[in-house]
Amino acid sequence: MPVARRRQVIRPSRRARRALDSARVLDQVVADQLPLVAGLPEASRHRAADFLAELVMLSQAYRHHAAGWITRRELERRGVGTVSRIAVIRRRSSLSSAHFTEQD
Repeated sequence: MPVARRRQVIRPSRRARRALDSARVLDQVVADQLPLVAGLPEASRHRAADFLAELVMLSQAYRHHAAGWITRRELERRGVGTVSRIAVIRRRSSLSSAHFTEQD
């Protein structure tokens, strides 16, 4: 006669729960902003889409960390990379929208 086994529920670690919570927050930011992007002028739409894409990739990195696929150090490296790429996007768009006067 087969013995019934209790299913063991494996709870994610505190680290994994925190990483998944961070991923959900980023996903929510993207979901909230996405409908607004469609109403922007084309240049602004591209810039906003680039920002949101960076947030999506960072959210994915948090999920990978929660699954144990990447280390905390790698997650931090990806976060720093995201911040620097967003800074480049901001600089690039502010340079292209600069207005010069005759005195410049």
